[in-house]
Amino acid sequence: MFNSATVFDPSEGSSKRFPIPVVQELASQHLHSLPQRFIRSEKERPNDFSHHQMDIPIIDMGMFLSDSESCRQQELEKLDIACKQWGFFQAVNHGIPLSLMQGMKGIVKEFVQLPLEEKLKYEMKEIEGYGQTFVASDDQILDWTDTLFLTTLPPENRNMNFWPTKPADFRETVDQYAVEIQKLGKTILSLLSEKVELKTDRLINMCGKTGQTMRMNYYPPCPRPDLVLGLSPHSDASGLTLLLQDDETVGLHICKDGKWIPIQPIPGALVINIGDMIEVISNRIYKSIEHRVVTNRDRDRISIAMFYSPSGECEVGPAPELIDELHPCQYRTFIRKDYMRQYFSSKLDGKASIEFTKIK
Repeated sequence: MFNSATVFDPSEGSSKRFPIPVVQELASQHLHSLPQRFIRSEKERPNDFSHHQMDIPIIDMGMFLSDSESCRQQELEKLDIACKQWGFFQAVNHGIPLSLMQGMKGIVKEFVQLPLEEKLKYEMKEIEGYGQTFVASDDQILDWTDTLFLTTLPPENRNMNFWPTKPADFRETVDQYAVEIQKLGKTILSLLSEKVELKTDRLINMCGKTGQTMRMNYYPPCPRPDLVLGLSPHSDASGLTLLLQDDETVGLHICKDGKWIPIQPIPGALVINIGDMIEVISNRIYKSIEHRVVTNRDRDRISIAMFYSPSGECEVGPAPELIDELHPCQYRTFIRKDYMRQYFSSKLDGKASIEFTKIK
């Protein structure tokens, strides 16, 4: 059974559609061998991660509400180092109700178990809907994942044709979660503004009217996880990404000092990472980091990524306050929607998109 992917070709000014296998349907056939379209080259295969066990920083967001200024500053220093040296951290005590997080996982699990004909009502067009993103050609090696991609905020930008009506509480749950995630995203950007000695909310204001999108990922069990990737190595085009991941199955890896590090789930935590837009605005004080997803032979895995970003019309470039003789401007200024068009019309390829914006 096939879904489809729609890709905008900037050179031709038009869209192309490609047939894409529904990975969940493939997995249900208990394959003994994989379709060639999913098999990675030798150098791309995830065979080098088991030896690199490191824990990414954990940031206690509750400390920023502490009456003790020394405790607050200590946690702010930890946040700053995490964003500079790792580009990733796990946030605990972040204020988002556990019941809401569990509700989000629940609706994803219910959605992926719906009959295929029901899910195909929301077949992906451009980048929204059910299918697979970042498919640039009909002979490209594919990721072992099915995705539901939606615009969540602001509400007027939502295309409700792509918002499932089953399960019954899908829309209400996503709406509540999107609002809570936006609050947390603003808090983190305010803290980073403070740390680099910008005015409070400077990073938020430079993002203009922020938008938010959501990618629900389903990674079915794979008979040969050593040959495939659930998601290709990439950095995110967002300002911040706030990820709710499976508590039981490890899948997310980040690239640290040239080595792939698995992120061990912490129940109740959110995985936060710096996106390309904050790397640009901070003039590379904070850096977006390559990450990927691997699959599992026996277990499926879900994750829910919220991308908190400048609006499409926003002009993005380094903050002038962060540029001087010792810190020259490293990126050209661009319109966010132009960056996103480039990003989604290509296959995932490390940090290729942000490299394109660098001043040589």
